[in-house]
Amino acid sequence: MSELSDVAPMGPGPVHRKNVMLKLWGDEVAGQVNDWIYVMGQRLVQMVFSIAPGGRFTQSDQWKPIYGADELYYVVKGTLVLANPETGEVVRAEEGEALHFHPDTWHHGFNNGPGELQVLEFFAPAPPQETVAEAGDGYGHARPPLRHPTYERNAVVGNWPPGGSEPAGRRTIHKADASKTLWRLEGEQRRILVGIMLSTPGLTAGRIELLPGQFSDMRTHAGDLALFVEHGRLNVLLPDEDGSARWSELHAEDGFYAPAGTPHRYFNETDEPVRCLFAVAPAYLPIGSA
Repeated sequence: MSELSDVAPMGPGPVHRKNVMLKLWGDEVAGQVNDWIYVMGQRLVQMVFSIAPGGRFTQSDQWKPIYGADELYYVVKGTLVLANPETGEVVRAEEGEALHFHPDTWHHGFNNGPGELQVLEFFAPAPPQETVAEAGDGYGHARPPLRHPTYERNAVVGNWPPGGSEPAGRRTIHKADASKTLWRLEGEQRRILVGIMLSTPGLTAGRIELLPGQFSDMRTHAGDLALFVEHGRLNVLLPDEDGSARWSELHAEDGFYAPAGTPHRYFNETDEPVRCLFAVAPAYLPIGSA
């Protein structure tokens, strides 16, 4: 198996699910998670992980789910229950919903459905050796494991919801509620609808839907881009410096990677909508944008 730092593509192009690197995270104490690693770069990580029915990931002396990155979890299949064992917060996300949290947040995950759970994960910024750690290495190695993890917030029982809603500052795990999505019509001639679910100084993540026959203007970002096709068939055009172009075809569960500043265009050449999830790190807007 290659080193994690070798996973990131050297240049722009498709990342097909059948060709991505596989990794098993965890042990019998912490639980074990199957990872499909699409992109592992110095700026951005993209993977899909799965948990079997009845499974979970928690912690052990060697495996500790706490990282130095902003993270977004998007439920591709199944039902995820994500907990902060330090605060007792527990949040539930169904298929098509997303959760996000900031660096240094403990998180334990549980498959709360009858079938396999699959979650798309984006996180940034952090070098691979400090973010996705092997046992005994990396960002969380020096952290002592939590001796008394909790999944209950007893202090708020009898007063819930407090005043109708809980102050955001008391939460560490946030649901990317559809009502809080930042919608943008991006482009000048061929505008496409982009919904930003999370944007921090280090990571912007969201969704794109292309209607049948729709295509975009040429796009660039100041940061590295990782994309995941959730539904449909997406074509991506990459112009080369010599005036030629590369034409890629992506299907559901395929990905796409583009280093910062790479021009690219999206095309839906089919009669069905195309749904994609994306992340850009660190900066989303093109250089020079107001």
